[in-house]
Amino acid sequence: MPPAPDGTTTGTRGCHRGVLARLLFTRRESPASAPASASRRAWLRVLSLFTLVALLTLSGIAILTMVRRQTGTEGFLVGFALAVFPVPVLVTVFRWLDRVEPEPWRNLAFAFAWGACAATLVAIVANGFATQWLSTNIASVSPADAETWSSTVVAPVVEESAKAAAILLLFVFRRRHVDGITDGIVIAGLTATGFAFTENVLYLGNAVGRDLSLGSLSLHSLAGLADSLTAGTFFVRVIMSPFAHPLFTVLTGLAFGIAATRYPHHRALRLALPVLGLTTAILLHSIWNSASSLGSFGFLAVYGLFMVPVFAAVSCLAVWSRRQELLSLRTYLPPYAAAGWLTPTDPLTLSSLKTRALARTIARRTHGPAAARAVSEYAAVATSLAFLRRRAHRTGPTPDFHTRERTLLHHLWQTKPLAHPALTHAHHTRHTPPPE
Repeated sequence: MPPAPDGTTTGTRGCHRGVLARLLFTRRESPASAPASASRRAWLRVLSLFTLVALLTLSGIAILTMVRRQTGTEGFLVGFALAVFPVPVLVTVFRWLDRVEPEPWRNLAFAFAWGACAATLVAIVANGFATQWLSTNIASVSPADAETWSSTVVAPVVEESAKAAAILLLFVFRRRHVDGITDGIVIAGLTATGFAFTENVLYLGNAVGRDLSLGSLSLHSLAGLADSLTAGTFFVRVIMSPFAHPLFTVLTGLAFGIAATRYPHHRALRLALPVLGLTTAILLHSIWNSASSLGSFGFLAVYGLFMVPVFAAVSCLAVWSRRQELLSLRTYLPPYAAAGWLTPTDPLTLSSLKTRALARTIARRTHGPAAARAVSEYAAVATSLAFLRRRAHRTGPTPDFHTRERTLLHHLWQTKPLAHPALTHAHHTRHTPPPE
């Protein structure tokens, strides 16, 4: 039955009028300024996208050139190959965390590219300048002291600020896609994964170059590999601490995620949260960098007393946030089910990723791949609808709330006929007790 213009189906308009009235928020929308013409907005989007791609491409070319110059061609190629190892694991973890309402791939690609190209370029240039300035302009600072100060004070500030810029840009220009803690963690984690990848290429490439120059490593045999600087660097950066940079930046993303959906009437607090998150990230980064100068025992102490507990706490928080996102579907979707847009069992069914997966399997087995895609699309649209309503409940509706709600509802209705049988079957399979 097609939806009517007022948001109900033709046959249920009268009986659901009261329910639909409760779907509206009493808070008035602020008057919007006259929109620019569609063609002008399209040109602005194209120009912005072109500018962004050009800047990231130039940053990528510059950083690759600088790294290859420092490491040499052989060091660069080997370092690149070794630095790739943790990237698929980290990307998979963050994509798994983002399964409830996946971020648009453009946002994720931008975050990774920003970390790998723009942020690392800023960090290398700024850290090198700071080290040179300290050793040149402060007489009491030796070159070794300048390196230490740059590593423990300057680098954490520069690197975390450069990575946080990606989160800030998405927070400002893609605000509708930042729906809470999980989104902040995912965006921050992928930005830092890109940054760590390029940094690992540099460190591993330098280690390979040094081993080759000293004759302690041969690219044609494995002789001397176990005792090489390359093996030690790989063990510390790829095996022991692949999560280090993501962990630092996730603290910033966590704060942005909270600020996006909390404390609508406390502007100062919402502005202070990202600053607090960035400060915490810088502090933990500084502690980690300081560990390298404390010897093996000091390094292991910092690793065990700081890194592992913080990593465990952030991991538990991320999993809890993901679980809360699923539970929010049971809270914010029932009014739409009462109005006839969803079936009464949909809020419970869609709040379980296992039930969603079972529904896709059933749809693919009975009606083919198109039905499975319809189930995925239906679940994604319903989740976006629940998150839209959740944000409006927490911070008040945005001026385009009703337009977006209406668009999502019509999209939901179009996919419902193909998705509904499989979802209903999956619900009864998982929630109906077996006969005794």
